[in-house]
Amino acid sequence: MTSVDIHRFLQLGASIPIADVRSPGEFVAGHIPGAFNIPLFSDDERAQVGTLYKQQGRKDAIEKGLEFVGPRMLALAKRAEEVAVDGKLLVHCWRGGMRSNRMAWLFGQLGLQCTVLEGGYKAFRGHIMQQFLGPGRLLVLSGPTGSGKTDVLLALRKMGEQVIDLEGLANHRGSAFGGLGMPTQPTSEQFQNDIFTQLNALDPQRTIWIESESLTIGRAYLPVNLWNAMNAAPAIELDVPRTERVKRLVRDYGTVDTSLLAASIVKLQQNFGGDRVKKALELLETGDLATVADMLLDYYDRRYQYGRDKHRSGGLTVVRTDTGDAHSNARLLLPEKMN
Repeated sequence: MTSVDIHRFLQLGASIPIADVRSPGEFVAGHIPGAFNIPLFSDDERAQVGTLYKQQGRKDAIEKGLEFVGPRMLALAKRAEEVAVDGKLLVHCWRGGMRSNRMAWLFGQLGLQCTVLEGGYKAFRGHIMQQFLGPGRLLVLSGPTGSGKTDVLLALRKMGEQVIDLEGLANHRGSAFGGLGMPTQPTSEQFQNDIFTQLNALDPQRTIWIESESLTIGRAYLPVNLWNAMNAAPAIELDVPRTERVKRLVRDYGTVDTSLLAASIVKLQQNFGGDRVKKALELLETGDLATVADMLLDYYDRRYQYGRDKHRSGGLTVVRTDTGDAHSNARLLLPEKMN
């Protein structure tokens, strides 16, 4: 068994599986992307051991831990054997202490070569937050609601550009309607871990496209360092005709259950206005989605303008287009087209 710092651990993680031996609850809250959870304790067991440690001391806590783990030691080691590649496995817990070292010892009894992360998952979190201070050559794609920014980014990716799809990672399109029809959102911690993993795989010497966002996308928080870097980076604002934006909103949300759309509209009442919410709900009931979308653009355009004027400090280039087609608009943004 050996131990390495976070830099070496992540390098090794490109080819060696990672075993996260924290409890299932800790793992769900946030983990290194791609890691396997082989928990030493269940959530309840971890709580009991922790309470004993605080109230009665280390010896009693260890005895209780052995009581829990003893009957399943073979099963834990066998699971590690299944996960390992070429007999090698990376192991970490929260701080790189007793849990990871004991589990690495156990796995080693079956002949596995284990490497433990110094400082544990806590070291990983500290490392990634520092990386967000200088995340390569960012180029921000901006534009009001309905501009099709995410689709344009995905088209740019197909054309060979480096892209971070924040809304895809967050499982949310932004706005009060952004969660409709989307999978459950990750925790903010996991969202940030996933962003780092994608950024870390890109070439920092090449342009990295990223969509302009608020600090939160649904319930998922961007890393503050990254958000500040995005606001300071140069941006391209895609100016798409309003009629095309309305069409896109109808296309994206037209198949969503009307009751869910109504509930999202009601959420806007404080800032959108009671009379306009009432009118939008009436139009929704009649199936006039285009007019509803057009009304909502008034609200979201004001929000976009306010956010842009308040937070953006980097340069802004406006690119006008007469189409809502994502592929065509992506081609307009390619470096050779911009120069």
